[in-house]
Amino acid sequence: MLVLVATTGTSPVWGQAAASASDTATAIALDPLSLIVNASGPVFFVVWLLIGASVAVWFIAALKLMQLRRWTKAEKAFEQEANRALSAEEVFELAKLHAESPGARIASALQERATSADPQALAALLPSVARRALVTEEKRASTMMPSLASIGAASPFVGLFGTVYGIMDAFLRIGREKSASLPVVAPAIGEALIATAIGLFAAIPAVVAYNAIANRLDELMAGVEASTEGWVALATLASDTRPAQPGPTLPKSQPLPLATTNKRKTTDAHATNAATKPFSVPTPTPPPVSPSV
Repeated sequence: MLVLVATTGTSPVWGQAAASASDTATAIALDPLSLIVNASGPVFFVVWLLIGASVAVWFIAALKLMQLRRWTKAEKAFEQEANRALSAEEVFELAKLHAESPGARIASALQERATSADPQALAALLPSVARRALVTEEKRASTMMPSLASIGAASPFVGLFGTVYGIMDAFLRIGREKSASLPVVAPAIGEALIATAIGLFAAIPAVVAYNAIANRLDELMAGVEASTEGWVALATLASDTRPAQPGPTLPKSQPLPLATTNKRKTTDAHATNAATKPFSVPTPTPPPVSPSV
């Protein structure tokens, strides 16, 4: 960079400031890489933090897209075979073959509870088991999604912090060098603008990736939820046809001894005769009559 300094009619102070500005311009080249490497402390930290966030965005997006593709393929294969199943046992056996599918894991949870609970209580219990398994799958599907949302929301403001500090640094250099020439303010202004650019470079892909992946995850889980209702119905029907578990057996009553039985029969016979015998009132006998004299 060429800096022209006029010496005629110029005070020595301004000549020294121009020379210092020329040295600064010579020391720091005004290209993005040099500005990043030679940035001041806070701006240097902000820039490299945003670069790390940008790399994390692409890494997380790639992982979630691969996971989503694998789950979608497994779920499609499982549902195609499960739709042809005529009983809950067939669905449960298919779930063991498609362990990668979210729907298969829900069916396995239903099988575990259906085989261990009372058949009379399954009609009310299986829907809650299915909802709980569905919530677990939704949490598993949303892994690392909050990180994308946080990077997309916070990166522009982090970059703005670097921009504000860069502009403050530019004004401090103007006061220190007693000059507002381009070689004095250009490095600080360049750092500020690069911090803003890197913040946007991290935030925009994060927002786009979050919206795209979240939309596809919602579609996947909506299909799983719709299929779960059919599996719950099959498991409920299977529990209705299953015989009830026998309860505890009570000890058989022992027959009474013969003597006791005969005695009871005799007592019952006396009671019956007493009840059937008519009640008679005794008539009073008249007193004897003495003969007349």
